[in-house]
This record gives sequence, C-alpha cells and structure tokens, in this order.
Amino acid sequence: MPNAPDPPCRITLTEDGPLLVEGPVEVTAPDGSVHTSDRFVVAICTCRRSGAFPWCDTSHRSRART
Repeated sequence: MPNAPDPPCRITLTEDGPLLVEGPVEVTAPDGSVHTSDRFVVAICTCRRSGAFPWCDTSHRSRART
C-alpha cells in the first residue's frame, strides 16, 4: 500500500539484562562508531560490561545483585 507508515520498531526491556530489539538494527555508540546487525532480534548491552559492546555477551550475569 503506497504511503503506508512503517511498522513500529519493537524493543523489549528485560529485567537485569539487555534491551531486545527486533532487527535489523544500526547502533551509534557514544564514541560515534556505528555497529550494524541484520539478525531478527539483537540484545543491546545496558550494563556496559560486555566485551562485545554494544552487543550483550551476558557479562551482566556475573554482576552481584543488590
């Protein structure tokens, strides 16, 4: 259908974990670098402990709960 709006991007907030974003995605990091993924869902790190930042590598699991 012409002029149909794009469907909204779905983002899921997880408790004590990453943001789950339906892809493909393009993420601009604080240093200005751009990271892309064509996966159907990507996990975006929110704790900044990931060795693969901005992608989540489950490093948040080792964080002590308060």
